[in-house]
Amino acid sequence: MPTYTPPLRDMQFVMHEVLKVTDDFKLMKQHAETDVDTINAVLQEGGKFASEVTFPLNRVGDQEGCKLDTATHEVKTPTGFKEAYHQYVEGGWPALSCDPEYGGQGLPIVVNQAFYEMLNSANQAWTMYPGLTHGAYEALHAHGTPEQKRMYLPKLTSGEWTGTMCLTEPHCGTDLGMLRTKAEPQADGSYKLTGNKIFISAGEHDFVSNIVHLVLARLPDAPQGSKGISLFVVPKFNVNKDGSLGSRNGIWCGGLEHKMGIHGNATAQIVLDGAIGTLVGEPNKGLQAMFVMMNAARIGVGMQSLGLTEVAFQNALAYAKDRIQMRSLSGPKAKDKPADPIIVHPDVRKMLLTAKAYAEGGRALSMYCAFLIDRELHHPDEKVRKDSAEMVALLTPIVKAFITDNGHIATNACMQVFGGHGFISEWGMEQFVRDNRINMIYEGTNTVQSLDLLGRKVLGNQGATLKKFGKLVAQLVEEEGVNEKMAEFINPIAMLGDQMTKFTTELGFKAFQNPDEVGGASVDYLRVAGHLVFGYFWARMAQVALREIEAGNTDPFYQAKLQTARFYFARLFPETLSLMRTARAGVKNLLDTNEALA
Repeated sequence: MPTYTPPLRDMQFVMHEVLKVTDDFKLMKQHAETDVDTINAVLQEGGKFASEVTFPLNRVGDQEGCKLDTATHEVKTPTGFKEAYHQYVEGGWPALSCDPEYGGQGLPIVVNQAFYEMLNSANQAWTMYPGLTHGAYEALHAHGTPEQKRMYLPKLTSGEWTGTMCLTEPHCGTDLGMLRTKAEPQADGSYKLTGNKIFISAGEHDFVSNIVHLVLARLPDAPQGSKGISLFVVPKFNVNKDGSLGSRNGIWCGGLEHKMGIHGNATAQIVLDGAIGTLVGEPNKGLQAMFVMMNAARIGVGMQSLGLTEVAFQNALAYAKDRIQMRSLSGPKAKDKPADPIIVHPDVRKMLLTAKAYAEGGRALSMYCAFLIDRELHHPDEKVRKDSAEMVALLTPIVKAFITDNGHIATNACMQVFGGHGFISEWGMEQFVRDNRINMIYEGTNTVQSLDLLGRKVLGNQGATLKKFGKLVAQLVEEEGVNEKMAEFINPIAMLGDQMTKFTTELGFKAFQNPDEVGGASVDYLRVAGHLVFGYFWARMAQVALREIEAGNTDPFYQAKLQTARFYFARLFPETLSLMRTARAGVKNLLDTNEALA
């Protein structure tokens, strides 16, 4: 059976020693009293909830799945899921980073994200129920009318109600401009929605009395394409003016998807048959409103894979220390045993270190992005707010795609450490692989994220935001460039930082001549950019570790950090060389293949 220990020490390292988040919090009126001790106490309790309450249900959810009553359209979640959610609500966890005006605790987003990493390690399928709710809260908080905020936000904040996002339809996924769900205006200012949605995570369940669906649909006079999409809030039960529940709305679960993983989450087919809803934001501008939720969800999906990478690594490491198989090539290491623990073998260590490097690099990046959101929302300096918003927009597709791709690599590597035992369900490793696989697909496939990064976020503003990140790299290079002990960490990012300018310019010139070149190069490009970002944070983490060691700190944590950094730069970072070569290969060898793909 798998185990899980919350990585609190590493979270504290990133937040307090690398990012030094409380220095900025002191400048923010909303977070001025959020100190190191408060953050650590919250995460310690959050780790207990994740490891003691939701983690034991992970295998249960995978084996039982969700069950739909086709007569009532109600869904029963796996044993213990509902009770765990009630504990979650009683503990005040839904309100952690929500606005105090609606009953929230008002803690920083970065604290909430760290908590969600632990929840995802413990049980991704369960965590998606409150995770989708938080996204719905964010969208309504940003774009809801005063009446919608009054009606829905307190209940979403407390966890009394949950939320979803209803985008995908049977004939269209990412291409939302093709959606057909209709919204007919009513005399009282409401709308009646008719249509079908699929792949709706947490779309129906037995946790709460009401589910608040955010639904994309078209008004009768809407223009074609994505410019004709509006956003509506459609509750499972209509809500009376006094906040009590009214009649059952015309929105229900018509079926559950049978999936490769995340069996404990109800992925629903949603039918709307004259469902009553109200408009969120302006007509025909629903995508702008929904993107608040979608971008939050994309960072959240990165956190899902980060969580699975961490828990897979922990279990593979424990197994590798215990499992004996063959002898070390350089001679027996466990002479009192008939064979050596497999951790002595170099390739086993390579697989373990790959997962560890991707987990710790992903943690640094995702916490940085959450911290940027805190600065965007609350920093007193307008320029800092603007720069933070711009940077998080650049990094969001990298968080979503690079961390989930790495999660796929890492969970498979950790399953491989177990050999044949990894392939059977008893040890839990194959579930981590299956659960992670969806993270590369939903919230915009990783190819879509790559197109967004290269086509919109980089070439769309002539690389201006990328250059701002490049300045962060250059500052670190200038700061540590003459430090010989930092050379193995600084030289690689300095070289890649210089190469990125030429690489990006070259791809931009090709794309100007033929837009398909973006499609041919974007996936490789995102992975190069991902390594540049990871490399920057690994260099910063090595910098902190070296300074602590030089100051006489004997905590083995810092030596471990340096050893992992050395592995990352020696074994994983060099992938950028081949990626740049394949990205430069041009699109002709992909598109001039009609006979090959006939």
